[in-house]
Amino acid sequence: MNKIDLRSSYAAPGAVDSHMAKAQPPGGPNSSKASPNQVLAIVCVGICLANLDLFIVNVGLPNIARDFKNASLEDMSWVLNGYAIVYAALLVFFGRLAERHRRNRSFLLGIALFTAASAACSAANTVEALVAFRVVQAAGAALMTPTSLGLLLAVFPADRRGSAVRTWTAIGGLAAALGPVIGGILVTINWRWIFLVNVPIGLLAFAIGWWKLPEIPGHDAPRPSPWAAALVTGGIAALTFGIVKVNDWGWDSRGIGLSFAAAALFLILFSWHCLRSSNPFVDPALFRNPQFTGAVLVMAPYSAAFGAMLLSIALWEQAAWGWSALKTGLAIAPGPLLVPMTSLLLGGRLIQRFGPAPVITAGIVFFAAGLIFWASLIGLEPSATLVVVGMIPAGIGVGLTFPTLMGVSASALPPSSFATGSGVINMIRQAALAVGVAILVAIIGSPASPIDRVASFHRGWWIMAAITGLGLIPTFFLIRRPAR
Repeated sequence: MNKIDLRSSYAAPGAVDSHMAKAQPPGGPNSSKASPNQVLAIVCVGICLANLDLFIVNVGLPNIARDFKNASLEDMSWVLNGYAIVYAALLVFFGRLAERHRRNRSFLLGIALFTAASAACSAANTVEALVAFRVVQAAGAALMTPTSLGLLLAVFPADRRGSAVRTWTAIGGLAAALGPVIGGILVTINWRWIFLVNVPIGLLAFAIGWWKLPEIPGHDAPRPSPWAAALVTGGIAALTFGIVKVNDWGWDSRGIGLSFAAAALFLILFSWHCLRSSNPFVDPALFRNPQFTGAVLVMAPYSAAFGAMLLSIALWEQAAWGWSALKTGLAIAPGPLLVPMTSLLLGGRLIQRFGPAPVITAGIVFFAAGLIFWASLIGLEPSATLVVVGMIPAGIGVGLTFPTLMGVSASALPPSSFATGSGVINMIRQAALAVGVAILVAIIGSPASPIDRVASFHRGWWIMAAITGLGLIPTFFLIRRPAR
């Protein structure tokens, strides 16, 4: 079996690239192992499953709630938030832990875990069971994502590595964009199919991966702290829980106070660990670079608003207008489909000509414009035109902003810190998605009348537009110079 030694992404600057340049990609004329392009195809199945499942559930949430005896929005939000929180916390943890073990086996373990959890989700009969299985799903996705990238970096030669990673990112983005549409189609059969569809795909990917993926041994890397992973998970979960329960318990209730106090305590202890540990879960040195810090500070509010936007329009179309899941997904589709198109066709050219800061600024303005359009014009009268017209600038905004932020964060760091930095910014992105959904749930509440529902959604869209606008501050002060 072909072996490729991949050194730690936490080694000295340049060590990763210089070492991998010596490694020959598998898949020669007499080899039974996959070629680099075949490895790319295999790992893209994994990233598609992970990204698709981030958004496919949104359009099915009302149907799932009805099947579970009209479960409340607060309870159902944990179907999304449980996944996002665990995915966020375990991305860095599993990414670093996988460095100690064979990358191909770690990737296959992630596929197996995700596939088994998907089957369990399709059989769940209570909200609590579904949330629990979604957490296991998230653990599998968090293991697949960094190991799939590690496989790509190992098998592609240095001059093709950048193109492979861009393809991997674009295909994952396309899967996420198709999530609402695919979810809408599957829900017309039964909501359980949005999970069950992962099973044959996962089994096929596992079988081909077991047969074709090259063996890439692990190495002696520092073991990440499970204590730190538990702290950041507990902190985000407690914060999200407190926000979701504000309407039920009230701001002055003991439960809300305890939730926010627990969140503060856990996150303070996590920060203390990162600042004082010789092997920090998140290296504070990353934030000494102003461009990386700027990218993180833009990503957090932008992701919160994005998570709330995607859920809000799916809920509105089905709860207020009574649309089917399929019609909902089709109306949403133009926005997500514009994300990879904008990123691939316009993003790179605009960054090359104007630099990243103007592109991020334009993305923020476009995205906020879509939210403001809905907040100003959507009412009780159903209108697919209003949904589509709002989704178009929102999709363009996402296509300009998210890939540019990822590029800024990567280009601001030395090669030895790329894997670490990308894991951190993705962790923050997923955590912010959960917080954004929680804020939306708190804003919407349980409106007593159609007029109240209109007012609550309008308020939510205005607030999300304002949260999006917060990203303009770090964009101007920290990302104004072109990325290196």
